[in-house]
Amino acid sequence: MNRREFHHRVAAAVLTGGVLGSSQVLGQATPAPASDDKPLPIIDTHQHLWDLDRQRVPWLDNATGVLGRSYRISDYVETTRPWNIVKAIYMEIDVAPSDHLAEVELITELCRSGKYPTVAAVIGGRPAEASFAAYIRTHAKNTYVRGVRQVLHGATTPRGYCLQETFVQSIRLLGELGLSFDICVRPDELPDAVELVGRCPETRFIVDHCGNADPKAFLPAARRDGAAPSHDPDGWRRAMAALAKAPNTICKISGVVAQVPKPQWTADDLAPVVNHCLDSFGPDRVVFGSDWPVCRMGAELGQWIAALHEIVKNRPETERRKLLHDNAKGFYRV
Repeated sequence: MNRREFHHRVAAAVLTGGVLGSSQVLGQATPAPASDDKPLPIIDTHQHLWDLDRQRVPWLDNATGVLGRSYRISDYVETTRPWNIVKAIYMEIDVAPSDHLAEVELITELCRSGKYPTVAAVIGGRPAEASFAAYIRTHAKNTYVRGVRQVLHGATTPRGYCLQETFVQSIRLLGELGLSFDICVRPDELPDAVELVGRCPETRFIVDHCGNADPKAFLPAARRDGAAPSHDPDGWRRAMAALAKAPNTICKISGVVAQVPKPQWTADDLAPVVNHCLDSFGPDRVVFGSDWPVCRMGAELGQWIAALHEIVKNRPETERRKLLHDNAKGFYRV
C-alpha cells in the first residue's frame, strides 16, 4: 500500500466511525473497516499558514526539514481534504513585530474571500508593550479577529514575563473588547498562567497544546527514545487541574503529537496527556487543534486525527462532537 492509499484508508475509517487499534503503530497500521456512521465534522482551531516570500518569521529563519518551506492555504486544503474539516481558525505564527499588521491583512483577505475553510483568526501581539492598547483597539473592529496570542516560551520572555503589570492590564483589555488570549508557555511556567488567569477573570483564555506537555514525560524510560523527560509530569497535572478550575479557561487539544517518541508511536503514548486535559476541563471546555504544519514534526495530520479518535472512542458521541466541532463553533462564534 502506498502513502496516498494509506491516508485514504485511514480517512475512511476515522471519519465514518472506524478506528485504529491503540497498540498499532501509527503510519504502519491497517485501519479498521469503515462503518455506516456519518462523518464527524471538525473545526480546526489551530491552523498555521505562512508564506516565506511575503513574511518574516524569525523562528523559521534557519528551519530545515518539514518546516523549512512555505505552507499556503492551497497546501492546507489539499492536506485536509479527506478529514471533513469544515472550518478553521488561523493561529498567528510569531512573525517579526514589524509584520504584525501585514499578517492581519493577509488573513483578513483570506477570510473575507469566503473560498476557504479559514473563517476567523487569532492574531499576534505584544501585550507587555505600551503600544498594545492602541494596536488591539484597532483590530478589535475587525470582524474576523477573535483573540490574541504571544508565544511565551522564548528566550526574551522569562519566567514571570506575563505577570508584569502592563501585560496584565493588556490582557484585561482583551476581555473588555470581547477578545480571548491564548496561553502558550513551557510546562514549568504554567503556575504563571494560573496566576494570570486569576488576575483577569473577565478575559477568556485558551490553554494551547495541552499546556505544552511532552508525551515522553509520561512514558517509561525505554519508550523515550533516549531522551530525559523535559518536565515534571506531576507538576504539569497539578497546574492543568488548577487552570481547569478557573471558569474563564478552555483547553486546546493540540500540539502533543509534534513531540511523539521516535521512530514509532501509538495513540496510547498520547493518551495520558489528552485524557487528563479532557477529564480536568470537562466536555464543554475543550476544542481540537491540528497545529498544522508544526504537527508534521511528529506525524502527519491524518495520523494525529486518527490517534485522537482512538483515544476518545469510548466517550459518548455528544462529547466527541463537542471536542471536534460544537465547542469551537460557540467559543469562536463561527
